[in-house]
Amino acid sequence: MKPTILAAALAGAIATMLGPAAAEPIELQWWHAMTAVNGERINKIAADFNAAQSEYKVVPVFKGSYAETMTGAIAAYRAGNPPNIVQVFEVGTATMMAAKGAVKPVYQLMADSGEEFDPAAYLPAVTGYYSTADGKMLSFPFNSSTPVAYWNKDAFKKAGLDPDKPPKTWPETFDVAKKLRGGGVSCGFTAAWVSWTQIENFSAWHNLPLATKANGLEGPEAVLEFNNPTVARHVANLVEAQKDKSFDYGGRTTEPEGKFISGDCGMIQNSIGFYGAVKAGAKFPFGVTELPYYPDIKGAPQNSIIGGASLWVMGGKKPEEYKGVAKFFTYLSGTDVQRAWHEATGYLPITKAAYQATKESGFYDKNPGTEVAIIQMTAKPPTENSRGLRLGNLVQIRDVIAEDLEAAVSGKSPAKAALDDAVSRGNALLRQFQKNVP
Repeated sequence: MKPTILAAALAGAIATMLGPAAAEPIELQWWHAMTAVNGERINKIAADFNAAQSEYKVVPVFKGSYAETMTGAIAAYRAGNPPNIVQVFEVGTATMMAAKGAVKPVYQLMADSGEEFDPAAYLPAVTGYYSTADGKMLSFPFNSSTPVAYWNKDAFKKAGLDPDKPPKTWPETFDVAKKLRGGGVSCGFTAAWVSWTQIENFSAWHNLPLATKANGLEGPEAVLEFNNPTVARHVANLVEAQKDKSFDYGGRTTEPEGKFISGDCGMIQNSIGFYGAVKAGAKFPFGVTELPYYPDIKGAPQNSIIGGASLWVMGGKKPEEYKGVAKFFTYLSGTDVQRAWHEATGYLPITKAAYQATKESGFYDKNPGTEVAIIQMTAKPPTENSRGLRLGNLVQIRDVIAEDLEAAVSGKSPAKAALDDAVSRGNALLRQFQKNVP
């Protein structure tokens, strides 16, 4: 027998003994906007899921900012090659809901795939934002957050302040900020995601409407109305504090984060999802506390509202791919997975079981401040003003708000005039969105 024939025969015999070759796992593309510590955790979640089974392979792909990731996924759907899963920030919810056919609702995905799925297992403050009026979840909550206040304990000490007593009210915050400036820091406090922290959550925290129709949750005909005396007073106070850098405007989204981590600003208001980055990057002891409030506003503080992002399943995929996505979502809901994500990043645990397990482990006792966001969101039943937002073109509306706030803090526009302009232009964007919705 010739050597080549012998080799072929041996290879055939070995293949017969070993059985059919293992099929390649079905690849599931997961587009996201996470960087640094949070991006590393996403990669770990995918790797752990891939190692736990052999049918599917989740491939995380960083696609830029939240807005870029959402826009890219919609463009990819139109081109016929969308990802299986896309991470979309909460302000994109109305846009994704209106994209008929472009998404497959999560409740339908889980039912079609036969995966056990109980919306009641998730934190109500989280799921309500991403569900229909009758409780059907449209997207899968993932990196859910809410804004909180961080403070630099070393900076407090240098300014002669008690490092374990952060300010509770806005008057106290402005006063402490001036003392921090006197203690040598470049700015007293700053705020990331300025529309989210200083307008949207400020309104909810003070039980004030951002818009009619329960901030859009009860109908698309909502009208913005945040140009009220309380918000105008607050923006005027920020403008005044900007003059001596007690407050220092640092940008529209995450740009101000470096000011706090570097020690330049003594306080920052930002997402609880910022916790992991501070823990990894700050060279000073820090604390986390609730947002400040104006004590003369009746009912304040109320509750803050959700931020972060959820996972949307794109349309036009094969049944076997949807089955894999459903299995991945079941894995993501696991108590151990959620606990690890919550503890490493600061983002909320999305299930009641994960929250309870974290609490029972003593994590919150060992890491003071890490439970603040959950308490802040759930201590009071939400009102029409604090359930959340569902407004079309909210990404663009946020840019309008930020632009007018920039005009105010730079002295180009009075606070009330800036808010009036933001409401007027924002309402035009709302009407434009409604006109284009099928």
